[in-house]
Amino acid sequence: MKQHLGTYRSILFLFINLFTTLFGSLGFANSTASGTTYTSQSVVPFSILNPSLLADSMQLKSSTDSIIPIGPKKKLMDSITVSMHQTKWISDRINAKLPDSIVNYQKKDFLRAGIEWFSIQAIPASVNYFIRKDPVSHISFKNFFSHLKFSAWTWDDNLFATNQIAHPYHGQFYFNSFRSNNFSFLQSTLATVAGSYIWETAGETEPPSINDIINTSFGGTILGEMTHRLSHHVLARPSLTKGQRNKKEILAMLINPMNGLNRLLDGRWGNTTKGAVVDSSLVHTEVELGIRRFDAKEHNVLSRGKNDIYARIKLIYNNDDVDKKKPFDDFFLNLEIGSDDSSMVNAVNVYASLYGNRILSNLTGRHRGIVSAHFDFLRNEAFYYGSQSINYNIFSNYNISKRTKLTTILGGGPVVLAAVPDPYLHFGESRTYDYGPGADVRASATLSTLNRFKFGIDYRGGYFVTISGNKSHHYLHTASTSASVRIWKNFGVNLYSGYFRLEGHYQDHNNVNKDYPFIRLALAYNSEY
Repeated sequence: MKQHLGTYRSILFLFINLFTTLFGSLGFANSTASGTTYTSQSVVPFSILNPSLLADSMQLKSSTDSIIPIGPKKKLMDSITVSMHQTKWISDRINAKLPDSIVNYQKKDFLRAGIEWFSIQAIPASVNYFIRKDPVSHISFKNFFSHLKFSAWTWDDNLFATNQIAHPYHGQFYFNSFRSNNFSFLQSTLATVAGSYIWETAGETEPPSINDIINTSFGGTILGEMTHRLSHHVLARPSLTKGQRNKKEILAMLINPMNGLNRLLDGRWGNTTKGAVVDSSLVHTEVELGIRRFDAKEHNVLSRGKNDIYARIKLIYNNDDVDKKKPFDDFFLNLEIGSDDSSMVNAVNVYASLYGNRILSNLTGRHRGIVSAHFDFLRNEAFYYGSQSINYNIFSNYNISKRTKLTTILGGGPVVLAAVPDPYLHFGESRTYDYGPGADVRASATLSTLNRFKFGIDYRGGYFVTISGNKSHHYLHTASTSASVRIWKNFGVNLYSGYFRLEGHYQDHNNVNKDYPFIRLALAYNSEY
């Protein structure tokens, strides 16, 4: 097994430099938690659509029926509906007995942020040292100074879920220790990178890990800003009673513990102010509960497949429908859990816009180009997969008729780091997967009509070259179709069929292909908040 460490160390530090430079050039330092002006919108704007997953979501008010710009021939009743929605929104906030506020609290507290940032490292290190008595935690100055060398960086042997889920989740605490103390997106991103670097060099006796600093920094930044905005969105909604307000505080703290802690320290927990906070962000949520049938062995899903129950939540956040997009003005979260034999968590997918602008204005339809960041985790009975990537996407919307709309998405870009299973690899104590960069493409089309029916098709392809692991390269193909119907108010029925395939091509071993055909049928509930 050849590690190619020198090449990837260079790529790693180049990536960190480009990562922070790109964020700085996009004006991330000015990114805020939510918009400052409210625009009357009962729909999710078109720019938020996720290239790989949103096409199959059943949305009611936020369906693609509503995301085409309103033309001059808009019906009078539609105008009245929008006006009523706007009037009710304003009335709710004026008449609220306890108008909530996230409080325009802009003071940066570097000392507190630093203490919290340090504690996020000190607490697990102390547990490992004093309670677990883990020899890896007994680091010396000799270990630390040896880790500072460029040649010390290598790859670790942690379990797949540890590297792809636990490390990004830990990274979001680094991020929010600064973000919840009113530091900018860029400053919080740098704190995340620094936190991961300090842990890798001074937290353990093991050599610093290339994959850990990428997963923690990239994934932690994405999850961190997402939880930061969601918690602020919850706190900006009006409450009629003190009990409702406290429930919102608890929910916001579960989403973003660091922000909840700082609200307690500031004495802002449960507080309200005169007047309502004006917030343009909108969150659309869809919850599914259903049955899925799959076959990872016989490839005959109809006659030899297995059945299990699954649940899925899809969350769409949008901060105003403007032509130019700032980081995380739009993001999408998909979480799927099930009862098959692989793991309880089967999928975690996050899409977040970094920059967007109107393009191709001389062509029919509405088109927007968006740079996006992606975090993907997939685990089923056939295979598992994890990656962080950056894509450029073209979103296009077309009016087929007054009540029929078509949305298409085409995107692609580099995969910073992917983890792909390798049946021939036994690296260290527990690693059985390859690491390497690559590229991916995404394409989808969604047809919606009568504000009730939706049909979609989606494809994602990926190519990855192994740098840590057996000499190999891998192809990933995921294709799916969907049909959705709204049956009563916010309830709908969703039907999916799809086929996942992972191909492993090895230089010194036989090739390995893994297939996962599936069918899903679910009852869905949609809400906007």
